[in-house]
Amino acid sequence: MLEAGETLATWALESPPAYGQTISATALADHRRAYLDYEGEISGGRGTVARWDAGTYELVSRYVDCWTVRLHGEKLVGTLRLERQPESGDAWHWRLVSE
Repeated sequence: MLEAGETLATWALESPPAYGQTISATALADHRRAYLDYEGEISGGRGTVARWDAGTYELVSRYVDCWTVRLHGEKLVGTLRLERQPESGDAWHWRLVSE
């Protein structure tokens, strides 16, 4: 989740991020800021959510299909790129590239 004004831009990741890796990410609907610290069951039996890292970020660039951020987290510090995959034909299919 990345705070973007009054909402949280949110992606579900297939695995925890690690530098030098590219992983699949699924864009989710924006969440209210109240969910920033939430951990636990997701309604409707859709699984659970857990915080993997916390910190701040700097927005380097933001386009409809690509976000680049500099993370200052407890676990990750560095640059990440979230890129929508247009070849999938699905606005929800993204990849996370950690540098």
